Amino acid sequence: MSIAAPDATCLYTQLYHAYGDQRWWPGDSPAEVVLGAVLTQNTVWANAAQAIGRLKAAGLDSFERLLAAPEDRVKACIRPAGCYNVKYGRLMNLLRLVVDQGGLCALGTLTTEECRTLLLSVKGIGPETADCILLYALGKRVFVVDRYTRRLLVRLGHDWARESSYDTVQSWFSQGLGTDPQVYNECHALIVQHGKAHCRATPRCYGCPMARSCVTAQTPAPSDATSA
Repeated sequence: MSIAAPDATCLYTQLYHAYGDQRWWPGDSPAEVVLGAVLTQNTVWANAAQAIGRLKAAGLDSFERLLAAPEDRVKACIRPAGCYNVKYGRLMNLLRLVVDQGGLCALGTLTTEECRTLLLSVKGIGPETADCILLYALGKRVFVVDRYTRRLLVRLGHDWARESSYDTVQSWFSQGLGTDPQVYNECHALIVQHGKAHCRATPRCYGCPMARSCVTAQTPAPSDATSA
């Protein structure tokens, strides 16, 4: 059976009808988005949220306080996020950049390209982390590509997304979703929600709202190369 792979607009519409407004990112402020974007690297959000909660409880609720705090104290707080030695270095370097630029508000006055270049200049800050900050903390019109995004596209029949560059996948969404940053926000959040609910490494196809458009759901295979 031939299944037409949905375009970006159709994908967004179907997921929105299934899950509704996500009102994401789950951080309480732009500053928490910045912290969470680093702390959630290679872990689940619950672990990053626990680390952020410990920072707030310790009174380390501003970039300046974090930068001035003893290293051991900060590391003890972010330990739940895992790889805390590595993440401490990345976080401090990122916060120094933001503070040196005059803070998040000042950073947000730069163009998207200028902001992205600055963020990517920080060791350990890759495209996904940078774009999370741009979209969710600064309201810039960029689409965040993560493992959920690639997995869903491949299972929906977009085999090109399996090996394509980050920028290629991002451009596919940018060309189909228009110019409203809130749509980019919602679409990425919906894909994450769908990835947690159904499109896991081992898919849960029963009751999946995308099943009729999904190659995996319609023609299940013994193994799935996107499950790694």
